[in-house]
Amino acid sequence: MNEEIKFTLSFSGNNAEESEIDLYDVAQALTGFHRSLALTTHLVLNDQIITQAPSLKGAKIFALPSNKGSWELTAVVAIAASAIYKIGTAPRETPIGHLVYSVYDYIIKETLGFHVDYSKTLGRNYEEIKESQLDIPELPQHRLDALAEKCENPLRDIHRPIYAQKTAAKAQIYYISEREKVREREKIQIGNDLNIQTFEYVSFTQTSQDISTVIGRVSSYNSNTFKGRIYLTEEGRPISFTLYDEAKSEYCASLVANSLLANTQRSFYSNEGFIFCKAFKNTSKNGHLKSINIVTISNQPFM
Repeated sequence: MNEEIKFTLSFSGNNAEESEIDLYDVAQALTGFHRSLALTTHLVLNDQIITQAPSLKGAKIFALPSNKGSWELTAVVAIAASAIYKIGTAPRETPIGHLVYSVYDYIIKETLGFHVDYSKTLGRNYEEIKESQLDIPELPQHRLDALAEKCENPLRDIHRPIYAQKTAAKAQIYYISEREKVREREKIQIGNDLNIQTFEYVSFTQTSQDISTVIGRVSSYNSNTFKGRIYLTEEGRPISFTLYDEAKSEYCASLVANSLLANTQRSFYSNEGFIFCKAFKNTSKNGHLKSINIVTISNQPFM
């Protein structure tokens, strides 16, 4: 018995209002839609971030006909029961669809610049699912941030009908929730609307010429890739960071680890764990801070 999860990509505005859309543009958009779904599903099922969508294992993605009077396409992610259930037989209702939806929602929001509180959303959902019989991998925040990087180009491709021939003004992605016991069918929007502003954010990055000093506390970190997230006090939100070679020393690594530990222990209102970083800032076209490249770290203000 397979688990079927449905997602819909819908375009509206301009020619799309009359169900017309540029063929080449929408072909690129659907490729991006498929790739982002495949990458997300594969991570949930196999604990691995693939580079090619055809490498998806344990599931297949099918397309359903468009609805009359609009331009939208529904994708069905058919997951083999053997890929997710230890006992080999899927129960009638499972939380796996909600997990894939939650991860996909996180990826789209983070990639397009809308912050998601991992501990209050996906982290809590994952803890609940671990109590079930699902055989799923660990999904720490740094793994999802790595996935978001891989999904950046596919999500940019989804925007193509909006920025190229402009036969659409915006796009929306929905998760179709279907619960048999109560016979409900609900469309839940994933992420935010995709429009020209989100395209500019995802497609353009400018690195500052000058080094800035930032203060924050590490919220996630991968010692293999030297990447993570840091809550910056001046931004009031977590920002992705990468350590440059100068900041990969044992001393800097210990400061990052101590900062992460303090954040994990939830001593948010104390002064423990804050670090001072000299970094280059990466911003979007409209000046929105996307990430930082750290060149050095200290536990004291720089002189």
